[in-house]
Amino acid sequence: MAEPVELPTRIGILPFRNKVLLPGAIIRIRCTTPSSVKLVEQELWQREEKGLIGILPVRDAAETMSVGSMLTQGTDLGDRSSKNQTGLSDSHKLDGKSQQEPIHWHTRGVAARALHLSRGVEKPSGRVTYTVVLEGLCRFSVLELNTRGTYSTARISPLDMTKAEMERVEQDPDFIALSRQFKVTAMELISVLEQKQKTGGRTKVLLDTVPLHKLADIFVASFEISFEEQLSMLDAVDVKVRLSKATELVDRHLQSIRVAEKITKKVEGQLSKSQKEYLLRQQMRAIKEELGDNDDEDDDVAGLERKMQGAGMPPNVWKHAQRELRRLKKMQPQQPGYNSSRVYLELLADLPWQTISEEVELDLKAAKERLDSDHHGLEKVKQRIIEYLAVRKLKPDARGPILCFVGPPGVGKTSLASSIAAALGRKFVRISLGGVKDEADIRGHRRTYIGSMPGRLIDGLKKVAVCNPVMLLDEIDKTGSDVRGDPASALLEVLDPEQNKTFNDHYLNVPFDLSKVIFVATANRAQPIPPPLLDRMEVIELPGYTPEEKLRIAMRHLIPRVLNQHGLNSEFLKVPEAMVKLIIQRYTREAGVRNLERSLAALARAAAVRVAEQEPTVPLNKDVHQISSPLLESRLAEGGAEVEMEVIMMGVNNHEISSAFRDMSPLIVDEAMLEKVLGPPKFDDKETSERVATPGVSVGLVWTSFGGEVQFVEASSMVGKGELHLTGQLGDVIKESAQIALTWVRARASELNLATAKESNLLEGRDVHIHFPAGAVPKDGPSAGVTLVTSLVSLFSHRRVRSDTAMTGEMTLRGLVLPVGGIKDKVLAAHRYGLKRVILPERNLKDLVEVPAAVLGSMEILLAKRMEDVLEHAFEGGCPWRQHSRL
Repeated sequence: MAEPVELPTRIGILPFRNKVLLPGAIIRIRCTTPSSVKLVEQELWQREEKGLIGILPVRDAAETMSVGSMLTQGTDLGDRSSKNQTGLSDSHKLDGKSQQEPIHWHTRGVAARALHLSRGVEKPSGRVTYTVVLEGLCRFSVLELNTRGTYSTARISPLDMTKAEMERVEQDPDFIALSRQFKVTAMELISVLEQKQKTGGRTKVLLDTVPLHKLADIFVASFEISFEEQLSMLDAVDVKVRLSKATELVDRHLQSIRVAEKITKKVEGQLSKSQKEYLLRQQMRAIKEELGDNDDEDDDVAGLERKMQGAGMPPNVWKHAQRELRRLKKMQPQQPGYNSSRVYLELLADLPWQTISEEVELDLKAAKERLDSDHHGLEKVKQRIIEYLAVRKLKPDARGPILCFVGPPGVGKTSLASSIAAALGRKFVRISLGGVKDEADIRGHRRTYIGSMPGRLIDGLKKVAVCNPVMLLDEIDKTGSDVRGDPASALLEVLDPEQNKTFNDHYLNVPFDLSKVIFVATANRAQPIPPPLLDRMEVIELPGYTPEEKLRIAMRHLIPRVLNQHGLNSEFLKVPEAMVKLIIQRYTREAGVRNLERSLAALARAAAVRVAEQEPTVPLNKDVHQISSPLLESRLAEGGAEVEMEVIMMGVNNHEISSAFRDMSPLIVDEAMLEKVLGPPKFDDKETSERVATPGVSVGLVWTSFGGEVQFVEASSMVGKGELHLTGQLGDVIKESAQIALTWVRARASELNLATAKESNLLEGRDVHIHFPAGAVPKDGPSAGVTLVTSLVSLFSHRRVRSDTAMTGEMTLRGLVLPVGGIKDKVLAAHRYGLKRVILPERNLKDLVEVPAAVLGSMEILLAKRMEDVLEHAFEGGCPWRQHSRL
């Protein structure tokens, strides 16, 4: 027998409304009101395993709450009034209750301990809640109840017998007889439950190990009985009375189970309407077979079964499919679930469980030539792809890394994935994830929903009909999440080689092997991708193209493709290299080549209009010999053109038919045609020098998802109260950078020769306004720190910043220049804008390795360790403070 529990003289009270917790019973409650939360926090959470609370039943006028709801929702009654209750017969009012609804406290309760305790916070209110699993321990009597504190407490005395008293009672003949009767009734109930629910082994163990007077409470707590019966069981302190009451309740529960079983057997013995219809339909089917009038539906089902047998399903999947097929055969086409079951089986039969595309023998030289012909530049990326293919050649079943191409739009990420598929000889499937917010797009919908369908991965495999394609997960950085789930989290299983062998689509509901699929992902930025998902992929960055690379791409790839798309060739339209350079410099400043291709397409459309409007004049075929004949001469005199058409149509070379158009002189693109078709130039090489013509303007470099960009920073001062104004849709980080820049300039105003010793306060009597143009574009980040300082020094010193110089870098309050990211894209952006000098943090020297040598050769890279170095390079003649010191 278990040792008795030592109860304290005073204990915290948690009231149970219209419900009783008996010793040995286990319930789960959720505490949300301030009083119950405070009770659990002080009595259980802080004391951990030693904590005890008292569960005291209360009765109110609303006794209609069901037992089931009490077990799940708990017994949180709300805050109590601060009136001190010393008499137990007095009524007790709860918060939220009217004064006409009295609450009566019971005089006896049960001490309970916490088996499990968890803490939560509700959003958006931030209210703390607790979820507690309580176990009843022993009964107690309330001597005095106090509700003055944040929660009720009571002075109590234990009611359970001591060990010596219990040993004396166990020798009583009446107790022995009641124990035998209770055990017989309990065993009979357990036997019935075991036959009905196939359980009961653990309950039999309780009969042999737990004392009967405790077992009586446990049995009764598992029944649905009235609140009055629960209170009478709680008040049964005498173990003989308790056993008698428990025996009566167990016997009553046993009789109710037997009556329910009797009724169920009667109902099951009667044929339902649907069963009768099924038997009649089976008879009709047999009659049709005898008459030779077979139903086409049976042939379709038989064909579906043959198709499933040839699908090569794994044994566990085939077993599941057979069970579903047997269910389909028993159904009628008119039944609601027939079509959904048939569509499901057709999907199982169509999936490529074992069908693979035979890989060609890898030729790395041919693969390299293919990559070079399809993509210009990108040497580092192509080398990584060749390494990947080399590993596949040496070990075909190797689990290679999942490549993720990250770069601006239009640099060839998608075409690189298709080139990998072509080099491997595998089929290629593209799945766009941009804007996907529903987890079901990845895992599929459960078949219980109307209109359910498999996820995009399974649907893509069904379309390509092989289980080892190259699958492109396009725009993986643009997935979202809402109440329907997180697609990025669902992709964790897909991209994990240890888990995707048994990928479980909710619609399929059987595992599918994705380990043979080669996954390739693309993204514009790596930052939005969740870190766990990013950790499963090898990120390969694709920077923007230089103007020289764009020129070669246009001449080699874009112009032939655009001409072919518009039904033209080089004999109709010629675009000189000089004009392509003008388009790149004046009409398209981008990291990729999409806008360049659009501009070339506009020129091709203009040429197509000119060619289509030209009247064709078809000459005589040069291969046709002249025939001297009076009849022919007379025909020529009557209508020579008609005879010429007849002669040309007899030729075998169809290429000659369009010779009429080829007699036209080709249209050569010049500057006048560019301005007529594309409009006036969008960009001007003089833009930077014109905008930096006045003091207070500096040129910065920023990184966006579309590559690097040039960002101007403008500063101006006016009469005011010494305030700083910031505009341009700025984020918190860039606003703090502006504050740091202004503080640094003010602290070194005299050193920089910006103010005299008497006028050390630069902002005295004036405000400073800093603006970032392109106000509709959000801006944030720390890399504009040095640009802001340069702009302020230019404003206060009335000296212009060099118009051929751009800069980037984060600065500290002490003037140190810290490294930033996106160096390659920023340097390429400065090169596109025609800037000749770039100031970079000294610790970014290592990042210049990725910049093309042609770009570095045409620019001057200036490294800065402190802010003074930046100012030295940014102004003509050097930094103002050094110039002052030389004087």
